[in-house]
Amino acid sequence: MEVSTTVDARGTRCPRPIIELAQAIDDGTADLIVLLADDPNARVDVPVWCRLKHHQLVEAVAEEGAWRFTVRHGAGG
Repeated sequence: MEVSTTVDARGTRCPRPIIELAQAIDDGTADLIVLLADDPNARVDVPVWCRLKHHQLVEAVAEEGAWRFTVRHGAGG
């Protein structure tokens, strides 16, 4: 069973959403991390960061004025 955690970075600006995502991944307690971010740069920053750090971006969905990114820890190519 996969364990997930949610990081709510709404109201913060670059680079804070990426920092909070990285901290959640480094914590190592979750397989999936859901990041909520309303920083317009997150739309580009999160997918690029996932590729660079070899994590899988499972989905990126715009909802309610923010983005919801689902990231699988250490599963990227």
